[in-house]
Amino acid sequence: MKPLLAKDLDTFLKRFGYFRDGEFRHVEIISPTTISLTLATQDEARAFDWVTITLEFNGVSDAVLLDNSKLNLVDMGDGISIINENNLFHFGIGKCNNLSSIQTSTCQVVSSSLKYEEGLF
Repeated sequence: MKPLLAKDLDTFLKRFGYFRDGEFRHVEIISPTTISLTLATQDEARAFDWVTITLEFNGVSDAVLLDNSKLNLVDMGDGISIINENNLFHFGIGKCNNLSSIQTSTCQVVSSSLKYEEGLF
């Protein structure tokens, strides 16, 4: 897993097209303060080949998660949003421009740190 720093968020999200039209594959609660989300998307750095990205949120202070059996029903047309504010990472499904829109997302995670791992489609 590679750490994802706040200063690199925009570059990361742009590289993967904000995960628009991707697939939400898996949610795993590793511990009470660690959550892993797996998504599939196209990678601009690899000529838009499909890849799997696992996001690992550590120091989770709040989360609204979906059951794995319902992930294939999630509309990923608007992708995901990750906002760093007050030294916290705020993740949400869809185009979220601020914290209040993330808080109304169908799936959301708030954590103190974020890592990611690239895998095969």
